[in-house]
Amino acid sequence: MNHDVVSLHLVPEGKVKIFAWFLRIFLALAFISAGCAKLAGVPMMISVFDQIGIGQWFRFFTGTIEIICGIGLFIQRTTAFASTLLAITMICAVFTHLFLIGGNPAPAVILLMIAISISWLYRHSFKKLI
Repeated sequence: MNHDVVSLHLVPEGKVKIFAWFLRIFLALAFISAGCAKLAGVPMMISVFDQIGIGQWFRFFTGTIEIICGIGLFIQRTTAFASTLLAITMICAVFTHLFLIGGNPAPAVILLMIAISISWLYRHSFKKLI
């Protein structure tokens, strides 16, 4: 009887690993900078969150999530969780653009697709968090 052993890799390997790191760095820098803009009170961010109508506390909350998850993308153990949380954040951003504030949702959609890709590439890492 021949039993082939299937190796379950918890992280991407080879060229996929390089591509995954590129995606992680790009997404991390995008969200860390966006989060810093929110926390710093950039006038455009204040205006956007005024249009949303929930209050400025939500700008601080969103900015904090973006910075923490952006940092989490650099940590192997938290990459899957951070990218999934950022994907959820971007789903909310897309709906916000479509139904509340208008504007082009394309940047949020692109970030959403990258976050989903990272979550998929590191999906086996969720087991380490449990």
